[in-house]
Amino acid sequence: MITLKINGAPRQFDGDPDMPLLWYLRDVAGLTGSKFGCGIGMCGACTVHQDGIAIRSCVTPVRSAVGKEITTIEGLSNSDHPLQKAWAALNVPQCGYCQVGQIMQAASLLKAKPKPTDKDIDDGMAGNICRCGTYQRIRAAIHLAAKEKV
Repeated sequence: MITLKINGAPRQFDGDPDMPLLWYLRDVAGLTGSKFGCGIGMCGACTVHQDGIAIRSCVTPVRSAVGKEITTIEGLSNSDHPLQKAWAALNVPQCGYCQVGQIMQAASLLKAKPKPTDKDIDDGMAGNICRCGTYQRIRAAIHLAAKEKV
């Protein structure tokens, strides 16, 4: 039996420890905010936090989350996180599919660099793909959120 800590709550899992964390989160825990995109950790749609650092849950086995704090978009806040407010204020999403991963990556970025430059944002967000091309709005929303304490 594996014990995981997801969004502050302990959870038990008796399945395959090599199962991708994304499948555990979506199919077992019912936390469907994180999305499947590429399955190889390249697009960022599946981004969650492991001990506050952005990781790709599609390539992270459940066993590697043991003893770590996993935070999904559902655990980030109740829609009042500065990034979520900035995303809404600036109408960042177009199709919206990648946006959970974008927000989770941005939250990790702002934790490391509370007042990021454009270059910091471009570098920190480079692994997250937006097929709709909302990168300018994403950058603006990160700057807006950085004005609040994250």
